[in-house]
Amino acid sequence: MFIEDEELRTLYRNASQDHIDRLEAGLLHLEKHPDDSAKLKGLLRATHSLKGDSRMLGVQDAETLTHQMENLLSAVEQGERKLTPGLCDCLYQGLDAVRKIAHEAVTGDPANVSVFHVLAQLISADDAPETSPSAAPDSGMGLAAARSTSLGKTELSDQGSVMVESRSNPDFHLPLSQLGVELDAVELNAVELDAILTTDPSAGQVEGTAEAAALESETDDDRDHEVYHIDTVRVESAKLDTLMTQAGELAVTKRRIAHRRDAIDTMLAFWESWTQETSSASRLAFEHLEQALAPDALAALQKFRQLNEGRLEKLGELLKQLHTNAHEDSAQLDTLSNDLEAGILKLRQLPVSSLFSLFPRMVRDLAKQQGKQINLVIEGEDTQADKRILEEMKAPLTHLIRNAIDHGIEPPSERILAGKPPTATLTLKAYQRGTRIGIEVIDDGRGLNLESIQRTAVRRGLCTQTELTQMSAEQIQNLIFVPGFSTRSTITEISGRGVGLDVVRVNVERLKGSIEVRSNPGQGCTFQFTLNTSLATTSALILAVNQTPYAIPLEFVDRMMRVDRHDIFSLEGCPTVTCQGQPLSVALLRDLLDLPTSVAAQPQTLSLSDRPLYCVVLKVGSERLGLFVDDLLDQQDIVLKPHSQLLKRVRNIAGATILGTGEVCMVLSPSDLLKSARGKGPAPKGPSQSIATAPKASPKVLLVEDSLPIRTLVQRILVGAGYRVTAAVDGLDGLDKLQGETFDAVVSDVEMPNLDGLGLTTQIRQHSKYETLPIILVTTLAKDEDQRRGAEAGANAYITKGDFDQSLLINTLRRLV
Repeated sequence: MFIEDEELRTLYRNASQDHIDRLEAGLLHLEKHPDDSAKLKGLLRATHSLKGDSRMLGVQDAETLTHQMENLLSAVEQGERKLTPGLCDCLYQGLDAVRKIAHEAVTGDPANVSVFHVLAQLISADDAPETSPSAAPDSGMGLAAARSTSLGKTELSDQGSVMVESRSNPDFHLPLSQLGVELDAVELNAVELDAILTTDPSAGQVEGTAEAAALESETDDDRDHEVYHIDTVRVESAKLDTLMTQAGELAVTKRRIAHRRDAIDTMLAFWESWTQETSSASRLAFEHLEQALAPDALAALQKFRQLNEGRLEKLGELLKQLHTNAHEDSAQLDTLSNDLEAGILKLRQLPVSSLFSLFPRMVRDLAKQQGKQINLVIEGEDTQADKRILEEMKAPLTHLIRNAIDHGIEPPSERILAGKPPTATLTLKAYQRGTRIGIEVIDDGRGLNLESIQRTAVRRGLCTQTELTQMSAEQIQNLIFVPGFSTRSTITEISGRGVGLDVVRVNVERLKGSIEVRSNPGQGCTFQFTLNTSLATTSALILAVNQTPYAIPLEFVDRMMRVDRHDIFSLEGCPTVTCQGQPLSVALLRDLLDLPTSVAAQPQTLSLSDRPLYCVVLKVGSERLGLFVDDLLDQQDIVLKPHSQLLKRVRNIAGATILGTGEVCMVLSPSDLLKSARGKGPAPKGPSQSIATAPKASPKVLLVEDSLPIRTLVQRILVGAGYRVTAAVDGLDGLDKLQGETFDAVVSDVEMPNLDGLGLTTQIRQHSKYETLPIILVTTLAKDEDQRRGAEAGANAYITKGDFDQSLLINTLRRLV
């Protein structure tokens, strides 16, 4: 069922998500604290509200399941049933089904949920309600018999019956008419089903229906009298981002007004100087003219002098008034602008509990799957952070928690042998440190095995044995963040399908943060993140190239220095300078941006006696690059404005901002600049050489195709067109190769074993360093729906093999790379 009305669809999406999240968190809490009656009442309210919302908007399947879940929870509240692990599992299954049905209602994507089977699971929950002896019948198939045989298999026959297969009587079945329900509105709890099975069908129908109606009437009537008020107003994050952008523009306007105020100050100073000079000059002139002019002429001139002085004085009064008003308005604007910006920044701040709440259910399920006992402890839930930080930190934390459960935490038997309690402790902690926050993932498992890390590093060619002997224990531990590192010889579903911790490091650094690992072998491991609390504004270095300003985020600027031309030398064919005793590759920023040469800023024309060149040293991860620029202008806090969809594929540009002068300034992408430098290699080479451009390397393409004939054909086409090609046999192999090498594009099939092309594309797009990597899908799936799925996964182009010719593929590649 799809909700047609857009407004109602949005409301149901938000409300159902809130109720489902609250139900899941409440069930997790009640599993540990089953006697918490207040939490149980909260679950009943959330279930009842979700049922009511679903009923009002016609989401009947969700209404049916939540009604049965409400019956089960009501039985627990009334003492008829205990909240056992088996009952919790049934409720979780029902909750997962409701989540899928709600998603279908707001997106139209099929939920693929058998409501009837989920309902049967809820009705036949493992633990039967406790009933008094008088309620149990003496003969027939009563509640105990129904429970002992279990509703093992439930299906619909062609005659419209519910088939209930039991171990003792497999031929037992009842028609729907005897169950007293309609197929499109199955709302039976276990008590009602028992009554139907053990009494006269017609009598059971009347009694069950009357009892349910009475309970429903009583419950709804009680809740109708509750006081209703709205404590919060929901605001879409996109609207909040727009408001933040507008606040940034207001700050820019504030700076422009400050410039206008300075202009008024200049005008006032000019008026004061002009008045003094005019008064002095006119006085001397009249002293000389008194003897030479006739009295009438002298009187007219005197009148003109007084009129001129009066007008100058009036102009001065107006300028002084304008000066005062401008300063007052500017000061008030400063206050209002700062308060508004601070308020919006505060609105963007959310408690980390909104992030941490995602993990208790995941830890529970993974621990159960692994046969491990894990107690998840959460601390510092009230710590505030920017919403984007919380969004971006989900993937790194998920990766680390999965690794901790899969790699670090031992099975109970192994922990007992090691003298540890069988239940492991996994801690998620957040805390505030000034303008930064810390997030820690702590486990009391095995810790890091330094010997295994060293063997893996040598085996994978990450470093030599000699280099390892010169490393400290901390440096060896940090090798786990190097691309391509993994101590596992087999891929597991839990710990990320072979994707290494380098992805975690890249994601954290993109958030202007850092990650540190501390390990105590045999005792446990701690991963510590340090992040800014806000990403709304960023500090940037403003520089000039060809008399045009550009901005580089300051967190990527390692240092700024001046370089004499005779200090530039060639190392392995690349222009290089020495920085901190280490060789540093350099390039002209103007060439990386493909800007025309400006004679005024042309370094080639400078002699050795001219001033040194300005060099900005970028650092992205462990890579560094020196950029020669024309001038260093300023350092400002800027609001980054992402460029529109039309400019999304512009390399080297991350977005734009508006400077205090009112100029639009492009914000450069340091990671793209490093990639451009590797491809182009332009930079000053030496004192007697002009700045030349090194030959551009052929683009490198990752070809992912499981069919050997097709893989061979496409590889020949690409090589013939001048591309360097690395082939992979399926999506998983392609993902591994992508982690170990740098590519300019990916060409992939869709239907493949292990990991298909859509899954490969989705996983690639999850990593920020690949967000601009062109991906072309080549497949036999030619339907519009297939192409839509490819676009949603993140593919840049979709070529069907039925329409395939080599010119189409080559032209598409040349357009994207």
